[in-house]
Amino acid sequence: MAEAKTAFIGGSGLYRMPGLGDAEEVRVTTPFGAPSDSILVGVLEGKRVAFLPRHGRGHTLSPTQIPARANIYALKTLGVERIVSVSAVGSLREGVKPLDLMVPDQLIDRTRSRDSTFFTDGIAAHVGFADPFCPALSGVLAGVAKRHATTHVGGTYVVMEGPQFSTRAESELYRSWGASVIGMTALPEAKLAREAEICYATLALVTDYDCWRESDEDVSVELVIANMNKNVAVSQRVLGALMPEIPSGRECACGSALASAIITSPEHITGETKTRLSAITGKYLKAPSGSVM
Repeated sequence: MAEAKTAFIGGSGLYRMPGLGDAEEVRVTTPFGAPSDSILVGVLEGKRVAFLPRHGRGHTLSPTQIPARANIYALKTLGVERIVSVSAVGSLREGVKPLDLMVPDQLIDRTRSRDSTFFTDGIAAHVGFADPFCPALSGVLAGVAKRHATTHVGGTYVVMEGPQFSTRAESELYRSWGASVIGMTALPEAKLAREAEICYATLALVTDYDCWRESDEDVSVELVIANMNKNVAVSQRVLGALMPEIPSGRECACGSALASAIITSPEHITGETKTRLSAITGKYLKAPSGSVM
């Protein structure tokens, strides 16, 4: 099977990866169903990368419908160690302007209808999530992004369920919490990536001022898409320039997030569960010999 250590998950407007050479379309089967789309694996700036359009090509999946567990599991099976997610967001701060970029360092979870863990059905695990984005990968991403556009480093990203946009009351509430941007897709991706011991960082593309700023027109699909299209070319340049900057090894804690997180006694974990989660837990829980996912 094709392999890559770095993956990009493209959000609204980013459905393909120009410059990806020797690309191979890979379809992966997972215990959690099919990913959003086939995964493109190829060479970008001399390094192997995988690209997955989060909403599917043609944007056929709403935020709630995105098969996040299948997406992260599939990327893990390809050997992915780092994920850079590209997401469209609305701004909750006057100084964070449409067409700016942000590399957030915190999340607030306001989702309610999404599967956010691999650990169900007879196995429980509790990974640390105090710092939801990999600081090492985020730092490299921010340094590259600043060379291409106005980039805000750090800030809190509120993840709402959607697919509707916020009410004014909600937007003002999130502002009162000190949040910087709002979007619909960084969760449960970040949680699942942590469980899978994959470094995760987000390049947030600011498309609008949400609806709190009443001097502006209310957020709409037309406005989001218009500004998203302007940002796509910038984000593609950032991702290309990022590849030479990514170090070969990892010194962060993401790669050992599960080391002390599985709380279920091994004797109570079935062979079926070990097989089902083999891509995630294989180095800690040995699946029965001869088992097939």
